[in-house]
Amino acid sequence: MKTTLLSYGARALLALCLVVLVSCGAPPPPERKPPAVTVAQPELRRVEPYQEFTGTTQATAFTEVRARVSGELQSVLFDPASMVEVGQILFEIEPETYEAAKAEAIANLASAESELQRAQTDLGRIGAALESRAVSQSDFDQAKAARDQAHAQVLTARARLKQAELDVGYTRVQSPISGRVSRNFVDVGNLVGAGEATLLTTVAEVRPIFVYFEAPEALVLQMLRLDEDPANDEEELRRVHIATAADDDFPFIGQIDYIDNRVKQTTGTIELRAVVENDDIRLISGLFVRVRGLGGPARDALLVEERAISADIGGKYLLVLGEGNVVEQRYVELGIPQDDGTIVVRKGLEAGETYIVDGLLRARPGLPATPQTVQEVAAARAAQSARAPDAMGGQGRGDADARPEAEAQAEAP
Repeated sequence: MKTTLLSYGARALLALCLVVLVSCGAPPPPERKPPAVTVAQPELRRVEPYQEFTGTTQATAFTEVRARVSGELQSVLFDPASMVEVGQILFEIEPETYEAAKAEAIANLASAESELQRAQTDLGRIGAALESRAVSQSDFDQAKAARDQAHAQVLTARARLKQAELDVGYTRVQSPISGRVSRNFVDVGNLVGAGEATLLTTVAEVRPIFVYFEAPEALVLQMLRLDEDPANDEEELRRVHIATAADDDFPFIGQIDYIDNRVKQTTGTIELRAVVENDDIRLISGLFVRVRGLGGPARDALLVEERAISADIGGKYLLVLGEGNVVEQRYVELGIPQDDGTIVVRKGLEAGETYIVDGLLRARPGLPATPQTVQEVAAARAAQSARAPDAMGGQGRGDADARPEAEAQAEAP
């Protein structure tokens, strides 16, 4: 029994020695290569600062077209939603009745003028007889009163003729302003103007058009202060860019022409108005729009790719490569995003530093990384594509061999 236990112990010792010998002769594991990341440097260029607001469009003039005489609506002389000019006839309301009334007023005026002429002749004859004492003073006074009454009748007839002419004009309803007309609210054959001025349609002047929006008082005061400096261009300071819900960019340009005379106490904002020429009539009244402006004059700024920005509980940050390509988490203060996918960095980054654009998940703060520029990545991919077989896209080769070298490095642990 003792011999068996010794045999087992000898075997275990021998196995342990073999493991130690094998371990001592094995080569060390390969050194882990830092992960590959794509880097860039911030761009220094002149940008136009701005703020964004929400606003609404409003017609520069808006009018309701109503019936000013009563009668049957006989015709509608415009297309709904079309552009009309001032003085253009939009509706016609039963003109025959008012043409007849005008003719009657002309006849009444002629009769009154004839009566005035007769009364004037009688007064002259009685006045001559009074001098020879052939008639009394009372007869002369009566003739003079008849002449004055006839003159008053003429004035009344002329006023009625004027009103009849106006009524005839009102039967042809004209547009009071130039602009975009709505639809007809009353159809042909209906009675309009009976007891009320029936609303027929509306016209909105939209060329140019107003854009109303509200801005914080600090920004408005800054703009007014910059206006006072003769070195600044007032037109540039008051220029705004406008976009509708259907626009990706800001195609409309307006000019601020009105600032309200008070601050809204509940919001701390001031109402402003911009004028947009709107020559192509793309803007209509009542649209919700985005307004960019009130950022001050253009100035130089540092810009980075917006996709390189990350965030945590501490705020927005970039991953920056420091000495020895060691990754550093750098909190930054951001400015205004640009239309080309970049964003202004106000604080936290200096010109000439290198930040990580791609490979953010592989990079670790405090550990090194292998940097490569966007141009180097593109060149490596182009070279790999040139070496790849052009017939079957690398048939018979493994997927790892067919991939660009840059992508293989990017996926390395």
